[in-house]
Amino acid sequence: QVQLVESGGGLVQAGGSLRLSCAASGRTFYAMGWFRQTPGKEREFVADIRRSGGTDYADSAKGRFTISADFAKSTVYLQMNSLKPEDSAVYYCATSRSKLRITTVYDADYWGQGTQVTVSS
Repeated sequence: QVQLVESGGGLVQAGGSLRLSCAASGRTFYAMGWFRQTPGKEREFVADIRRSGGTDYADSAKGRFTISADFAKSTVYLQMNSLKPEDSAVYYCATSRSKLRITTVYDADYWGQGTQVTVSS
């Protein structure tokens, strides 16, 4: 059984930084990524990383967020800098054993429970 455990969320002031971590157990993956969701809105893509090292970022994350991973340990990280109030959301880790990229919710095979990020102005 696959379990994804996220950590690192919290409250930070605008302009600050947070680093999210997600440790997955039970499998190896082709790709890992991060999504976020706010109340009343659909879950949206933030970033993903492939075993090859390739990455994708949402436009809102480019230049501010950096995704990294240790696929041998099935662990993925999201370094978030220059945070803005509009980055406030529940952030979800996602992994795939069937897709080489995770850029939509339909690409993910497994999800974490989510970690809250709140950015105050």
